Amino acid sequence: MNTRLNRRALLGRSLAFGAAASLTGCDYDNLKHPDLADRALTAMSRWNDEVQAALFDPHTLAPTFPASAITRPPRFNAFYGIDQAPRVDLATWRLGLTGRIGDKRPWRLAELRALPQESQITRLVCVEGWRVVGQWGGVPLGHFLRRVNADLKARYVSFHCADGYYESIDMASALHPQTILALDFLGAPLTAPFGAPVRLRIPTKLGYKNPKSIVALGVTNTFPSGYWVRQGYNWFGGS
Repeated sequence: MNTRLNRRALLGRSLAFGAAASLTGCDYDNLKHPDLADRALTAMSRWNDEVQAALFDPHTLAPTFPASAITRPPRFNAFYGIDQAPRVDLATWRLGLTGRIGDKRPWRLAELRALPQESQITRLVCVEGWRVVGQWGGVPLGHFLRRVNADLKARYVSFHCADGYYESIDMASALHPQTILALDFLGAPLTAPFGAPVRLRIPTKLGYKNPKSIVALGVTNTFPSGYWVRQGYNWFGGS
């Protein structure tokens, strides 16, 4: 059976499972026992993650747009107000590396800027329902992972941020050609509200999978979870 048929079968199974899990999570008995409903919904969320991962094609690109489509003024998004965006000291900032990485020395901003850079005009889609188009530039994450001799067969890449936020993605998504460590926004260095000095820009995933003001990156086979995942969001977060 070819890959497309396998994916179609998996999608059909996921729909059936989702319907069953929804009924299981919402029936009268489970309303009297919310822990049972929570377990059912958690199982459904994990299954959704597996389905999205199976359907993900690392060679399919997210849509790109002309400069005329850029949203102006840009929209700020975070789990706090714009006045609470962290102000990182660029002179002392270092990107820490952990886990299954051969060269774990911290990286300075100037060193990241010395690596090959790419620019993209792509759409950021928020789980709340709004979307914006912006221009981001930076280092392809796949190039950076190879540069630091990361284990590309590991399962996850994790990110920790200056504001306490944390997130993680699967390795296939990390190596996607449009996934970048963004250093610039709208043709200029990132400012605090938009993730200075470096943020993840991954247009194949929802906005909460694009962490800002990153201070540490790790490669691991242990599931790292994520800030919103612990609040009940799906982990894969494909857009």
